[in-house]
Amino acid sequence: MASKLVIVESPAKAKTINKYLGSDFDVMASYGHVRDLVAKEGAVDTAHDFEMHYAVVERNAKHVDAIAKATRKADAVYLATDPDREGEAISWHLHELLRERNVLDDKPVHRVVFYEITKSAIQEAIEHPRGLSSDLVNAQQARRALDYLVGFNLSPLLWRKITSGLSAGRVQSPALRMIVEREQEIEAFVPQEYWSVEADLTRENQPFVGRLQQLEGAKVEQFTITDGDTAESATRRILTAAGASANTPLGEPLPEQGQGELSVTRVEKKQRRRNPSAPFITSTLQQEASRKLRFSAQQTMRIAQQLYEGVDVGNGTVGLITYMRTDSVNLSQESIQGLRAVIAERFGNEKLPDKPHQYRTRAKNAQEAHEGIRPTDPSRRPEQIKSYLSEDQFRLYDLVWKRTVACQMIHATIDTVSVDLAAGEVALFRASGSTVRDPGFMAVYQEGQDDSTADANDKLLPPLAEGDRVPLLALRPEQHFTEPPPRYSEASLVRALEEYGIGRPSTYAAIISTLQARNYAELDNRRFKPTDTGRVVTKFLTEHFDRYVDYEFTARLEDRLDSVAAGERDWVPLLREFWEPFHERVEEKQQVSRADVMKARELGTDPKSGRPVAARLGRYGPFAQIGTRDDEEKPKFASLRPGQSIETITLDEALALFTLPRDLGTTPDGLPLSVNIGRFGPYVRFGDQFASLKKDDDPYSIDRETALQRVEEKKENIAKRTIQTFDDGALTVMKGRFGPYITDGRKRARVPKDREAESLTRDECQSLIDEAPEPKGRGGSKRKTTSGSSASGKGGRTRSSGS
Repeated sequence: MASKLVIVESPAKAKTINKYLGSDFDVMASYGHVRDLVAKEGAVDTAHDFEMHYAVVERNAKHVDAIAKATRKADAVYLATDPDREGEAISWHLHELLRERNVLDDKPVHRVVFYEITKSAIQEAIEHPRGLSSDLVNAQQARRALDYLVGFNLSPLLWRKITSGLSAGRVQSPALRMIVEREQEIEAFVPQEYWSVEADLTRENQPFVGRLQQLEGAKVEQFTITDGDTAESATRRILTAAGASANTPLGEPLPEQGQGELSVTRVEKKQRRRNPSAPFITSTLQQEASRKLRFSAQQTMRIAQQLYEGVDVGNGTVGLITYMRTDSVNLSQESIQGLRAVIAERFGNEKLPDKPHQYRTRAKNAQEAHEGIRPTDPSRRPEQIKSYLSEDQFRLYDLVWKRTVACQMIHATIDTVSVDLAAGEVALFRASGSTVRDPGFMAVYQEGQDDSTADANDKLLPPLAEGDRVPLLALRPEQHFTEPPPRYSEASLVRALEEYGIGRPSTYAAIISTLQARNYAELDNRRFKPTDTGRVVTKFLTEHFDRYVDYEFTARLEDRLDSVAAGERDWVPLLREFWEPFHERVEEKQQVSRADVMKARELGTDPKSGRPVAARLGRYGPFAQIGTRDDEEKPKFASLRPGQSIETITLDEALALFTLPRDLGTTPDGLPLSVNIGRFGPYVRFGDQFASLKKDDDPYSIDRETALQRVEEKKENIAKRTIQTFDDGALTVMKGRFGPYITDGRKRARVPKDREAESLTRDECQSLIDEAPEPKGRGGSKRKTTSGSSASGKGGRTRSSGS
């Protein structure tokens, strides 16, 4: 019988570890967190030194019971949860629960940590246990308390001032502010015109391009030439100076007799080195997986967890990478030796540097005892184990393996050449090129970029020497416009959060997931775009809680929490410093009116009615409004379409929303035919029946023919589901998702289990309908409908002007 109990977080991890330990050990999983703050006010008692009230996580209660039962029989307990603050806290919670249940007695309780799940690492950890770290536990408790205090106090305020279901977070809200402010930069951006002039040249039948660098002795900057007339004048002068035909249409190839020449005035050759990137840490892994593999941060961490916990690669389950939540780029000497052996064997000794590369961690308060993310065994090449991995597991392991191997290879050596070519005394052009003399680490891996542009310097130039005359094939003036900063991708948002010091790498995936789950931001072409809800929340927080969404304040608070983990600061005074002014601000802002927070954006006047048109955010989302609550005639409302925003919608676009419902005439049966948008999306109405439009159907432009197709499809679907009909369809027996049922168009009744639906009579069906309960109205009561696309028709709802 096992006498030693080892507790880890996941069953996959337990399975892998179990095979490395002898029969004296029993490995059990807690299935993640075992305790959390009680889900009610007062879980953090601010009046009594922030005492925290915990309860067992309900979904894991049975696992806690099983662990407690096994602890009674064990001689010793090893807490082997993850080697970070969160893992330390889980171990502490387990210890507290076992102590409260009086199952520990005087048994020794050990804390063991390992950063890779291999036999040697597990055995080493078991042989060298330590006690629980109160500093790490306190740091995690402080973070949890702060998150609770912010969320439990700010979120209800958002519900009252904006709409229900919203949330604010200590780190989440500054991240949202970043996305919103970037969008505002883009909207406020005014493009500036500028022109470039490029020369198409050739030497020994090898074409290349020179870019104008000097004009009339002055350096050409981005905005030296800002209009077409100036560009044309400069181009004509250059053509004349080069002895070319100045009458050729600009940008067109020059005639062979009128090509002209440029003279080489300088050739500069250099050699530069490009060094490999450091091993992955959590944030760089998320960024690179986003760029190269198109993985979300959450997907990256989920797959990395699988690789860390272990995969059966033919000779048993083994952890393939080291722990994936780390901010250290250190590598152990043992792993470096293994990497150098692989490099020498596979790429040759000439690809090894004389000394191993050592990398410095840039992250503040990095835990240098950790390692970077690396393969547990570099000799386990990706292609060797591909058949044992899922496609996503293979792609991520391949990425980690290549990055780690590359980090211990020699630098790349690149030859660069820069050539200046003159057009008389009027202009100077520059052509640049490069060749890779020795790819070094680049033969294995190159880091991706978020917003890469084509680099002309990567092109090879023909052999050139000073005094050479180079034929000019064409001179091309090209118009350009400056572009706004790009929206954040997942990779660039993670990098920005890291640069500001907001949050910690282990939290980035959860932050990004929450922003999307709360409908604060959405991905548009893999770039974050704030929703109107996200904008309103950010506006409210920046106006009324500016300090708490301030980037520097958030970063300083992170540093202070890290100092708790380092044992340099007490967590209770830290919480008090935060709580007292924060609580005062929350109480003060209770008086802010909802009308002030939800101010409408005025768009203009409706030419038909003369009433004002505005856009605003309501409880059901963004909408346009004609009129006000003070008008004698009730205001009209229409939901904004996907892709439209309160901040950018125009008057004409808003008025177009009120063209619904659109009358499309009648069906061949003579039923009125119209299209509209309801609670469940756009639909066609024929008589008193409804058919949903398809994804690509636009209710504002769909024609009668397409609408009738949707009607026929609906009828065919109904016919397939219809078992019996009575009274010309007034009473119908239908096939349902959960079995057959009877409906009169308003009420529904299940077919009794002891009856065949096909054998029911009309009287039996009517009797069952009469006994059926009244349908429940949405929201508990029936609502009146008004005109406007989202206030009438199928599932329609009426909004008041205070929405």
